[in-house]
Amino acid sequence: MTMVKKVESRELFMGKLSHGSDVLEELTAVCRRENIRLGRVEALGAVQRARLGFYDQEKRAYRYLELAQHLEITSLVGNVSLKDGQPMVHAHVTLADGEGKAYGGHLASGTVVFACEFVLEAFEGPTLERVPDETTGLPLWPLAD
Repeated sequence: MTMVKKVESRELFMGKLSHGSDVLEELTAVCRRENIRLGRVEALGAVQRARLGFYDQEKRAYRYLELAQHLEITSLVGNVSLKDGQPMVHAHVTLADGEGKAYGGHLASGTVVFACEFVLEAFEGPTLERVPDETTGLPLWPLAD
């Protein structure tokens, strides 16, 4: 059964993350500061190094790829909801190196900003709180209220 909730746009925020900061931690801090508990995020720019996650469905655990190189953020998309009562940014990112080789996955802490501009859209609507999902082992939105 598919879960669908109706939401409405509340506010739109645009900004720039601090050089040397952690992309995921800074976006989460903006959500906390602006009281964004439900929303979506997009960003572009460049990072000094990156850490990407890939969820191993059989082992039910994340594997991480550490990229100790300068990369362009060609796409960063995600959403904002609650986990343990606090805003959580769940984002995926595609990065490219100087040869055009792309890397992608779950944005993880340890991805360091060189330059990053973002758009955060805050929504009004039902609370979406991540809870452990028995089928996948991931913290997901529940199917029912």
